[in-house]
Amino acid sequence: MSNRVADPPRPDRERLPRNVQLLGWVSFLNDVASEMVYPLMPQFLIGVLGGSRFQLGIIEGVADSVASLLKLWSGAQSDRVGRRKGFVVVGYVLATVTRPVIGLVTAPWQMFVARVSDRVGKGLRTSPRDALIADSSEPSLRGRAFGFHRAMDHLGAAVGPLLATAFLWLRPEDLRTLFLVTIVPGLLVVGLVVFGLKERTAKSYETNTEFQGMSAGSRESRAPALDTRPATLDANFRRYLLALVFFTLGNSSDAFLLVRAEELGVPVIALPMLWFAFHMAKSGGNWFAGRLVDRIGTRNPIIIGWAMYVGVYLGFAFATVAWQAWALFLSYAVFYALTEPAEKKLVTQLVEPDRQGLAFGWYNFAIGISALPSSLIFGGLYESFGPAVAFGWGAAIALIAIAVFATVHLRR
Repeated sequence: MSNRVADPPRPDRERLPRNVQLLGWVSFLNDVASEMVYPLMPQFLIGVLGGSRFQLGIIEGVADSVASLLKLWSGAQSDRVGRRKGFVVVGYVLATVTRPVIGLVTAPWQMFVARVSDRVGKGLRTSPRDALIADSSEPSLRGRAFGFHRAMDHLGAAVGPLLATAFLWLRPEDLRTLFLVTIVPGLLVVGLVVFGLKERTAKSYETNTEFQGMSAGSRESRAPALDTRPATLDANFRRYLLALVFFTLGNSSDAFLLVRAEELGVPVIALPMLWFAFHMAKSGGNWFAGRLVDRIGTRNPIIIGWAMYVGVYLGFAFATVAWQAWALFLSYAVFYALTEPAEKKLVTQLVEPDRQGLAFGWYNFAIGISALPSSLIFGGLYESFGPAVAFGWGAAIALIAIAVFATVHLRR
């Protein structure tokens, strides 16, 4: 009889935890609902409600700022109370209720209230949800877990506009009814998180091999979970946040890429298909790259992804024909695929498990709060000096971010 010990199961062949699978489907359905109507909100505000582009800027700017602040608060609060599910449930319920309400509003100020309420929901759920994915997954599976979640999110973002197109083909310009229809996937989301999602407690970092190298003094000096200051978190994590801020300052809204694609000759009628192909590539890429991150680690995918971003932005700066826009969009999807699961898994490697809600709060806050000035700077450069300067700016700032990120070290 052989005494050979069976090989341990490979992490990339293990089944993803039930919570992770459920949250993936939740994000898919939520993004189907969201992306059915989000691209049409400017037209609804301006064409139906009689609002202005300035009011659109106020609505979106305030909504995104509120969401960014709440992501920080909700992450820290979920650490303090030791529970994540309640924040996730309330966040998705708010989104489910407020999205269809937009179809009933009659004035821009009412849309402002509804849109900000929707973003309040996003702010409440995002950081606790990310922390719950980490709580539910073994460290060796977290790349796959975050990759799967982002893949489902992008898949929903691809399906939503297709459904909206089909609806408007049957009922042209009936935007109000389209907003109301989003209640259907929204109710499915609420049912899944209320009845399917299970609370999970973060495993103690005392038994987590990723943190066994922490000195006793470091453990004892940890600030209480209520203290949301970044100074209470590891210095490497703070350098990571700084790198993210720099990178986001150079990463403008993807809407500018659509503007550039049209300038390069992509016809307007083809832009939805370009957007669909972009999201499908991001979805498949995240699923593959999540497994890769678990095998080779988080640092190299982030550095390679950010370097690809530099190349893509330089490509957009100097492209001259339409086919190059398609190629650059697909390359840009590879950047997303490499970095999204790696960036989130790195958060769990730099911070103790019982402070990951706060850490994800700062991660999401740093990206969110930098996005507004990023697009303002990029738009100003684009308007005044053209695409070469604007995209060149984004590439240059990304190189600075790579240099800062090189100073981040993982514990051994």
